[in-house]
Amino acid sequence: MSARPSPTTALPEALRAAHQSSGGGTIAPMDSSNTRRDATRLKLFEAAVTLIAEQGFSSTTVDEIAERAGVAKGTVYYNFASKNVLFEELLRHGIEMLATSLQAAAEEVADGGGTRIDALDAMIRAGLDFISRYPALTQLYVAELWRTNRAWQSTLMVVRERAITVVEDVLREAVAREELSEEIDIPLTASALFGMVLVAALDWQSYQPDRSIDDVHAALSRLLQGRISGRPSQ
Repeated sequence: MSARPSPTTALPEALRAAHQSSGGGTIAPMDSSNTRRDATRLKLFEAAVTLIAEQGFSSTTVDEIAERAGVAKGTVYYNFASKNVLFEELLRHGIEMLATSLQAAAEEVADGGGTRIDALDAMIRAGLDFISRYPALTQLYVAELWRTNRAWQSTLMVVRERAITVVEDVLREAVAREELSEEIDIPLTASALFGMVLVAALDWQSYQPDRSIDDVHAALSRLLQGRISGRPSQ
């Protein structure tokens, strides 16, 4: 299996990709008027995601983020009002990139004439690819998702809804095309599929790293085909 990029190497690419426009897919800079500030913000995001993944949000200080990023402490506050704001922006960028990736996978299948079930399967693969490339960012999201005492709880709800809605849209199309029963609970099924990919992928990364992504995808694909679509697993 090919070597995966480290979270610190992958994050700048992730943040740039998160700024793709929803229509044409053109990558837009974070702030075209100030490329130096863009680069600084990327360094801060990179430092924050790495440190928080290593030692948790509460244990990570602004001083540590600044030191890891190689900037002065005041630079952190110049770009972000607080550590909380930095973390919220990190979540927004990461989940937006994931949602964009899922949507692109579904659209590619649709353009090729595939079914909506095929599109859901492609979204599973896209989710696994994302988590494989950006494990630290995904671990942060999952760790915070079910906590209710965080200042950014409302942000978590918004970014979760963004990702879940992409899956819901494909499920609704599948029902409209009679590929799935109209009795299916779309919101719950979308949440189940999204959660399945997150948990299975992190378990794979942590406890079964010798398995290939193709192997993991095949296992989840059989669950989709046999349970969601009602077709027997192959």
